Amino acid sequence: MKDIKVYAIALLGFCLLGCDENVEDTAIEVSEATIQKHIEALSSDDFLGRKPFTEGEVKTTEYLKKEFSKLGLQPGNGDSFFQDVPLVEITGTPSETMSITGASETIDLNYGKDFVALTLKREEQVSLEDSELVFAGYGIVAPEYGWNDYEGIDWEGKTAVVLVNDPGFKSNDSTLFKGNEMTYYGRWTYKYEEAGRQGAAGVIIIHETEAASYGWNVVESSWSGSKLNLESDAPVADVQGWISNESAAKLFEASNTVIENKDYVGLARNKNFKPFSLGLKVSVSITNTIKRDVSKNVVALLPGTERKDEYIIYSGHWDHLGVGKPVQNDSIYNGAVDNASGTACLLGIAEAFKNGEQPKRSIVFIAVTAEEQGLLGSGYYSEHPIYDPKKTVANINMDALSSPGKMKDLTITGFGHSEMDEYAKTEAEAQGRYIIPDPEAEKGYFYRSDHFNFAKIGIPALYASGSYEGFDYSIEEIKQLNDTYRINRYHQPLDEYDPETTKLDGIQLDAQLFYNVGLRLSNEDYFPKWYDTSEFKAARDK
Repeated sequence: MKDIKVYAIALLGFCLLGCDENVEDTAIEVSEATIQKHIEALSSDDFLGRKPFTEGEVKTTEYLKKEFSKLGLQPGNGDSFFQDVPLVEITGTPSETMSITGASETIDLNYGKDFVALTLKREEQVSLEDSELVFAGYGIVAPEYGWNDYEGIDWEGKTAVVLVNDPGFKSNDSTLFKGNEMTYYGRWTYKYEEAGRQGAAGVIIIHETEAASYGWNVVESSWSGSKLNLESDAPVADVQGWISNESAAKLFEASNTVIENKDYVGLARNKNFKPFSLGLKVSVSITNTIKRDVSKNVVALLPGTERKDEYIIYSGHWDHLGVGKPVQNDSIYNGAVDNASGTACLLGIAEAFKNGEQPKRSIVFIAVTAEEQGLLGSGYYSEHPIYDPKKTVANINMDALSSPGKMKDLTITGFGHSEMDEYAKTEAEAQGRYIIPDPEAEKGYFYRSDHFNFAKIGIPALYASGSYEGFDYSIEEIKQLNDTYRINRYHQPLDEYDPETTKLDGIQLDAQLFYNVGLRLSNEDYFPKWYDTSEFKAARDK
């Protein structure tokens, strides 16, 4: 965990120079009743799990447009509340088995139980036919670390087998990548992208629950059925997939390559690792139904009174997984926490801004689409920004807000990147709270929500929530509750809103903090800066 004390002097100077002592006098309360109303509505069965390209999208986007209009906000994209996001929907039906053949045996992996497979290729049929399996470590090419897991192999026609996360995870070496903190190289999105750039025919990620930060049930629910993607000419492998850790063990057992102590993780963690053939071949096919359509980001604007061409953007994704595989006779993935909570707070904060003193800078509220499909709505916005990124002061992103009550902490995901930490610290202390860096940085949450796409184009972003220690619950009790959510509810039909058991005062406290931060920013003329150590500083400077 990073030492937050190193920022103490900077924080003091920052607050003396940049903080407006009168902001608290103008702040009003974000309504918990408003948050409750919208969570309950958006996560109801009526919205069918809010998946893009479905009736659930139509209901959700019209609902948001109506609610922003009722508040008196202006359309945020010219005369429209919508930004069209062209997407391709590929509904793939993989073969029931993935066949692994070696010199002496054949292993048949079963779809869903042992593997999942999909494709980003806009073709009706794709397949791997006796594609050579090559172990490519973590599937990373990182020149700044002197790392290349693909070096020395002609990848045409071959399938890369790679590990989830990155070499620093559980290495006990803080100099290896970023130690236990996941880098973008550890994300599945990166691994798919890099395999495409290398010209591989396929890429298969080995699932491991701790390294992935979610169980196989999440892989099965998230990588089955239809998948959405932005139209792109970027190179992609024919087949992307996952295999379970147990299936991977069978793979290495059948390989003709001897790995000392069967420690392929330790082998891949070595900087001198080179990819090698497993002496096995893989065959799998996918039949696709392809549909092109337009999804929608919902955008609303509250113009500033003085500096109208400077913007603070609040974001939260409106989408979830829709109707899918039944679990305990329930097929609607309601997404109450993920992310009816953040969308409801977006509306609650918008209401607070409308009811309070009007800000000097403009405030933008964006409910983005297709986050669950790979941050696609915010990715499209970052490539086609409505508001000049150079004039966009900051992004405050809200995703999966959940607590059993008010929290003592404000956990900042991506702590140490920008002065947004300092704004958050000021407001947290005013609430009697403290800030901490994400204690589970190895899970890579910084790269798993929409603020990441704003950061990539240089906009300082705040992504935080109370999630570590409650006023009424201990650190251990909160951890148990968080673990239970991840295991039983995350990306499952059980992520539902129950008014009898759900406490919203903790979510309201976070929403109030986000409102206070935005209000402070909206009445200043200061632009928060990236720290020199952040990889996103260059985009802002450019």
